[in-house]
Amino acid sequence: MLSIASNSSFGKRFGVSLILGLPGIVALVGYIFLTTPPSAIPTGLTLLLLAVSSGVNSLLFLGLACLFGAYAAPRVGLRSYVIDGTGTDGGIWQRLRKDVGLAVRIGIIGGVLIVVLDALLMPFVAQDLPQSVIGATRPTLLDVFAYVPVRFLYGGITEELMLRFGLMSVIAFVGWRVTGHRTDGPGPAVMWAAIVVSAVLFGVGHLPALAQSVDLTPALIARTVLLNAVAGVLLGWLYWQRSLEAAMVGHAAFHVPLVVLSLVQVALL
Repeated sequence: MLSIASNSSFGKRFGVSLILGLPGIVALVGYIFLTTPPSAIPTGLTLLLLAVSSGVNSLLFLGLACLFGAYAAPRVGLRSYVIDGTGTDGGIWQRLRKDVGLAVRIGIIGGVLIVVLDALLMPFVAQDLPQSVIGATRPTLLDVFAYVPVRFLYGGITEELMLRFGLMSVIAFVGWRVTGHRTDGPGPAVMWAAIVVSAVLFGVGHLPALAQSVDLTPALIARTVLLNAVAGVLLGWLYWQRSLEAAMVGHAAFHVPLVVLSLVQVALL
């Protein structure tokens, strides 16, 4: 069975990946607690309970993703220098250095592409969506900077652990086993299927949060899934061809144009 070089046991891979995802969950809980208006708190919940329950739900998803990813990822050749313990001899930075530039470029280009696609698709959903998914119509400087830790920690790290390390790795592993080619690694067709399916599910995963503020329509669903799936495909390719860390860097860089756009909105509105 194919595997990548790893200095870590299954338990260590699970533990390290789980720890990596915790700061993002803390950032999410803090953001919800500090920015949720009283009118948005569901009946029967306090603000603290709302924030903590959101964190607990995310923690459960993270735990499952780390559990499955710790088993599946090394078996299909998907690497993480930190989780696999393969960056301890020469240093993680030395291994990542050649990937960072590419990851940043792909992330920024992807972020700009999403902004452009968002603008092009807006006329088709303007009647359904009173504000762009990128941010509020009238954001404040506090809103922009309060959301930055969520973008970079939860989005850049925690979501990559859930969607790439967990989901994409499992899909690739299942696809590899189902095709019957168990002595070789998963081929490009299996890997692309894993990338696309996990990217689409990444887009679908954004629908519940959107549904809390607007009524979902077919056009709005298609737009939301498409915008997020584009990012998911780019990040999935980075995970496959480079490393999970490269996908994390790319995801963080993806948010840079979105933060800049939000700051422009603050300046102009």
